[in-house]
Amino acid sequence: MSAPPPGASGSSGSSGPLVPVVLSLGSNLGDRAAALHAAVAALRAADGLLVDAVSAPLASAPVGEVLDQPEFLNLVVLARTGLSPRALLHLCREVERRGGLDRSVKVPGGPRPIDVDVVAHGGTVLDEPDLVLPHPRAHERAFVLAPWAALDPAAVLPGPHGGPVRELLARLAPPGGPLP
Repeated sequence: MSAPPPGASGSSGSSGPLVPVVLSLGSNLGDRAAALHAAVAALRAADGLLVDAVSAPLASAPVGEVLDQPEFLNLVVLARTGLSPRALLHLCREVERRGGLDRSVKVPGGPRPIDVDVVAHGGTVLDEPDLVLPHPRAHERAFVLAPWAALDPAAVLPGPHGGPVRELLARLAPPGGPLP
């Protein structure tokens, strides 16, 4: 295996082939920047994950059913892993737990100190009750697509709603207008 790219960190935790993964992080409670920084540090330190790139943070308005909540700060992490999709989800949930998110009381779509979503795990397409890959709304979310496209302009979202990330992002912008 070739050496990881500059800035890569963590340990693959596997001797098998590494799969590219995309994670989306968001926070809208407390010190949002500190929460994102701590989550990225936890991902960098995690066994089984090699972090290759982290986007600049992007502020975004809440989306979904709960609109009356603070603005989010989001970023995207590109990484490689030998972990299965389920093991990666478990790692993301542990990072959330350490960051103060209690999923037993979290309101779906509501405010949160940290959220770590698996957007894509290679070309895996899954539809299970607690894990859908690629993320079922990634193609609708500029706060996922814009930072991802900035890190990897040739990125492609797999799956039925997938396609080149830059094209998906362009579809979200009204003609002549800014991105949502």
